[in-house]
Amino acid sequence: MTSNNPFFKSKSYDKPQSVHVDEQGNRSVLIDYQETMTVNGTINKSLTMLLLLMATATLTWVMTASGYNPMPFLIGGGVVGFILVLVASFKLQLSGYLAPGYAVFEGLFIGAVSALFEAMYPGIVIQAVGATFTTFLVCFLLYKYKVVTVTEKFKSIVIGATITIAIFYVITWLLSMFTSFQPVHYGNSLMSIGISVIVIVVAALNLFLDFDQIEKGAEKQLPKYMEWFGAMGLMITLVWLYIEFLRLFSKLASRD
Repeated sequence: MTSNNPFFKSKSYDKPQSVHVDEQGNRSVLIDYQETMTVNGTINKSLTMLLLLMATATLTWVMTASGYNPMPFLIGGGVVGFILVLVASFKLQLSGYLAPGYAVFEGLFIGAVSALFEAMYPGIVIQAVGATFTTFLVCFLLYKYKVVTVTEKFKSIVIGATITIAIFYVITWLLSMFTSFQPVHYGNSLMSIGISVIVIVVAALNLFLDFDQIEKGAEKQLPKYMEWFGAMGLMITLVWLYIEFLRLFSKLASRD
């Protein structure tokens, strides 16, 4: 099994760069180390995407504070970002263009969501940002120093938990749309808070799978554009983690 992140499920993570066949029919892999995926390259591209996301998120935040309706940014950014993710999943070679575009539009979405939560619960955004980056740093250090090792069993458990959460969210959302059913995780009860904590833990565990797939991709000398692909996948996980922290802190704040 591979990471829950749809980007890291791609079979491209198992493909060599190119194959040469000589006159005798012998096959050999040709590697141009200037044009292959590296961990440092993926990190640099992840930082670039983060800066783009923060720039457009800040723009949306400022415009909302100035009186603009954040809903067009929220809906437009979310829809376009989702479309870019789908396209990149099938057109990996276009990742160098699609990944920055995703960061820009997802920033619009994040800025709008953050502005709405901040209006209801002042101070919640800085808490969620701090918690997200702290979680990322802790997971990165645990992975880097081999405190946590990504095994096949570890992958299976995390993927199974993530799929369960996704199914739970979809079913409860559909029920709430067409019936009077009120999902338990929508309120601020202790059970709802507990569910948010569990989801955050699972999201954080997905970071380990993402780190592992990026490292494995670099070891296999995948094409250079896979750095953008890997950075985009990692950004998706961070956005998910940030949204879940916003939800958790809003539940806690509403109980005060």
